[in-house]
Amino acid sequence: MLFTPFEIKETVDMFMRYKLDIRTITLGVSLLDCVSSTGEATRRKIRGKLLRLAGSLVKIGCDIETEFGIPIINKRISVTPIAIVASSSEEDDYTPFAKTLDETAKELGVDFIGGFSALVHKGISSGDEKLIRSLPAALSQTERTCASVNVASTRSGINMDAVKLMGETIKITAEATANRDGIGCAKLVVFCNAPEDNPFMAGAFHGVGEAECILNVGVSGPGVIKAALENCREMNFDHLAETIKKTAFKITRMGQLVGMEAAHRIGVPFGILDLSLAPTPAVGDSVARILEEIGLQAAGTHGTTAALSLLTDMVKKGGVMASAHVGGFSGAFIPVSEDEGMIAAVKNGSISLDKLEAMTCVCSVGLDMIPLPGDTPASTIAAIIADEMAIGMVNNKTTAVRVIPVPGKKAGDWAQFGGLLGGSPVMAVNSASSDSFINRGGRIPSPIHSFRN
Repeated sequence: MLFTPFEIKETVDMFMRYKLDIRTITLGVSLLDCVSSTGEATRRKIRGKLLRLAGSLVKIGCDIETEFGIPIINKRISVTPIAIVASSSEEDDYTPFAKTLDETAKELGVDFIGGFSALVHKGISSGDEKLIRSLPAALSQTERTCASVNVASTRSGINMDAVKLMGETIKITAEATANRDGIGCAKLVVFCNAPEDNPFMAGAFHGVGEAECILNVGVSGPGVIKAALENCREMNFDHLAETIKKTAFKITRMGQLVGMEAAHRIGVPFGILDLSLAPTPAVGDSVARILEEIGLQAAGTHGTTAALSLLTDMVKKGGVMASAHVGGFSGAFIPVSEDEGMIAAVKNGSISLDKLEAMTCVCSVGLDMIPLPGDTPASTIAAIIADEMAIGMVNNKTTAVRVIPVPGKKAGDWAQFGGLLGGSPVMAVNSASSDSFINRGGRIPSPIHSFRN
């Protein structure tokens, strides 16, 4: 017998009861050969290449869903950072590039397209600055285009000029989408050590070291991990860790199967599998509830960082056992508005912005989908970014900031973004000023342990 009745039931339960899914299949496409002397010519080539290479992506994803019975929630595209592609044109406003990406994504039927991005961790070129200055208009005038800016790395330090600029840009972007609670900022991520093969939005882009076209997969299964831990309530941490690792292994194997099949049908190489526990606002699909299952009364209480450290590490270990090509983030996401357990923790006061920052030392990304008061100064937002970039730089890990200063709202008010982005109470920020710190400019040097050859 190939599979036992127990194994068959376990697999069915993963999908039907515990919300296991392929969160995304993301086709990465290089746009380097689309560069032309004019923006119009470049955009025409971008559209043509995306239609040619990604034309079958959605259909193949739907076919695999039907044949394998495995939900694939999103079909996405990531492209070469547009600041690189658009820099040869003489245009000062890159919003038309964002619109071309958006219109092409809509035509292809994909959910999101990432790569309206710039890499400025060591300095800002003219093309980078043009893209950053274009972000408010680009994100307010598009629906599916996502953006990211890498402002720091372990090797180069933190570009504080870029950090200041991003604080100001986030404020302007929020105002540009004030009628929708600043939702433009939900499509904008600020990174330290941004991975070039990340399939998750809003930070996905296709790195210059990647192949011409490649398929990356993002798998998520918080509910499956929680269900497995429900049988371990009397067990010690050794048994708990082994259970998480074995469960992550099973989830990863499923993702590997889907990823390789999708890549084969599209006719491109399989890139990486990102095993990240990415929650949704749905009950039973929460990372916070996993932490509570480990033994915490509420996410955010003392012990939360230790529990999250255990969870993230075991997920990674299970993933690398199951696939030779694990990449992206691979760990646990802790977005506030996208996790019903996190939302509950904010409501009951057990979790704060400071505690979330501490948790990012051990999770897979950073401060994610956090609504802030609309009157939060740009310098305070920049300082929040700087703190998170320092955590990533010193710990040689990817960290990110995706915060939304919600126009007209204060701490405790509700912000609603919809769909997978969910909604959350606005979180309070420290009222003391960071102006003088942010206005120094320059670059915070890389840590001593970055000098490795």
